[in-house]
Amino acid sequence: MNLSRREALWVGLGGLAAVATPGAVLAATTEELTSAFTGGAAPGTDGITLTAPEIAENGNTVPVSVSAPGAVAIMLLATGNPEPAVATFTFGPAAGSQMAATRIRLAKTQDVVALAKMADGSVKQAQATVKVTIGGCGG
Repeated sequence: MNLSRREALWVGLGGLAAVATPGAVLAATTEELTSAFTGGAAPGTDGITLTAPEIAENGNTVPVSVSAPGAVAIMLLATGNPEPAVATFTFGPAAGSQMAATRIRLAKTQDVVALAKMADGSVKQAQATVKVTIGGCGG
């Protein structure tokens, strides 16, 4: 296979563009992320607490905390963001408590979803709607 300089340049630029924008190619939907985390199990609603403000004046820094006693992993999703996966926290046997607090970026008014995988294999889910007045992801 012989490539001309022009063809080699186009291949190189295409590869560079793919590396520069991985989120555009690999962005997963909320449903795909949820099913991958839960393994197809139906989530319950008890045993997990999600704390998020009802109204966020600035979408760049929205404080969120989630607590799920007995969890081995907690995943945060922002359903309206271009990339819905926000964070995944894993807890080992030496963890003092299974809770996490962070600040997240929200593009617009949307639901924030927390999923907790428990030690017995069950999954818990909590959800809160956050109204954003100034978007944080270019919105």
